[in-house]
Amino acid sequence: MTTLLVTGASGKFGLRVLHHLLETLQIAPERIIATTRKPATLSAFAQRGVRVRAADFDEPASLPLAFAGADRLLIISTDAIGQPGRRLEQHERAIAAAEQAGVQHLLYTSCPEPEGSPLHIAPDHEGTEQAIRGSKFTGWTLLRNHWYFDNLMFSLPGIAAQGGKWFTAAGEGRVASLSRDDLAYAAAVALASPGETGKTTYTLSGDEALSTAEQAAILARELGKAIEVVQVPVEAIVQGMVGAGFPEPVATALASFDTNTAAGRVATVTADFRRLTNRPPRRLADWVKTNRSMLLGN
Repeated sequence: MTTLLVTGASGKFGLRVLHHLLETLQIAPERIIATTRKPATLSAFAQRGVRVRAADFDEPASLPLAFAGADRLLIISTDAIGQPGRRLEQHERAIAAAEQAGVQHLLYTSCPEPEGSPLHIAPDHEGTEQAIRGSKFTGWTLLRNHWYFDNLMFSLPGIAAQGGKWFTAAGEGRVASLSRDDLAYAAAVALASPGETGKTTYTLSGDEALSTAEQAAILARELGKAIEVVQVPVEAIVQGMVGAGFPEPVATALASFDTNTAAGRVATVTADFRRLTNRPPRRLADWVKTNRSMLLGN
């Protein structure tokens, strides 16, 4: 039986991948390795039989032992978004360690259309994809994940604080988003699937591409809150986040998501999610209904 490894397993995405491996796909715990910088946070999984190991992408010496025995390994991209180039360095260390450990198939969570993108985090994704393509793995899977509905959890408090105004620099650009949980399920399916043995790139989108105004209308209807979309220059988005306490490099990186959306680079709807999982992704309206209480801060 193949052994499956998930990096970054204590993060929000990693936890959902573990959930789907164990609960949805019914993978035996002893077949799963979960790595994290903080093993104690995964003690409940360790008690179930999952092998929990310490691994830090900034400490290369920790990686070969952490990855030992894994046949298929999922690298969940790290969260160092405010430091261009750092993510790529971290991912390259993990790729090299996975090769050293004898991993046969590598999977990686990337972003849509990373080549030549205005998105500040895209070059790190593009560089990681290039490193994987040039690797010695028998097979690899690139999961180009569209944005999460869940990011609205961070936007809505700001919208409420600004009197129901949603400031955006996305223009008429559309996003084909889907939920974090759906993307984690897709990653779990790809990781656990014995048929995923070649070299494949999936662009995982929702079934609809929505403008900011269309998203606002859905949120307003489902939450019973008035939301007004206000288009502003991207510099104003950066200034607003810096004023709210974000470091400027992080604010600049986050604001580039709007620039990327305005450029039409996250609007492509594909059938890849259905092709991989054999089920449809959740739509925004349904996701909002399910998470209504949390979105309202109740």
